[in-house]
Amino acid sequence: MNKRVLKTLMGVALLGGFFSLVLLSFGKKVGGYMNFAEAAASGSEAHVVGQWAREQPVGYDPSRNVFTFYMRDATGKVQRVDYPNPKPANFEEAEQLVVIGRMEGEVFHAREILIKCPSKYNDMRQLEAAGAASPHTLPAPQN
Repeated sequence: MNKRVLKTLMGVALLGGFFSLVLLSFGKKVGGYMNFAEAAASGSEAHVVGQWAREQPVGYDPSRNVFTFYMRDATGKVQRVDYPNPKPANFEEAEQLVVIGRMEGEVFHAREILIKCPSKYNDMRQLEAAGAASPHTLPAPQN
């Protein structure tokens, strides 16, 4: 076998090995979207989608800089979430939350919270559906 073909094969093998390691490493770090039970079983970092359980207590411990609240996932399971920062802005208006972190015992430790707030355009659609004029609609010309 000539040296050029051998070098090419070695290069392809090294690149394949490198990409395999990157994919394995990335897959262990980010587990994808899960519910709380799946996050606990996986032991890896996960994205859990849900809604704030308003009937449960909410608190902030300034000495530890931890915001604590309860969240209901898609299966209906309510879980305590600890977030190492103050309460995020617009938290009370959130339609949906995505917490990114991992389960440790009975507590989900979030390193990040993504908040989906109601869109200002939802109010506009509701007004239009009720028959109100849109602020973007010009009045009809009068003759």
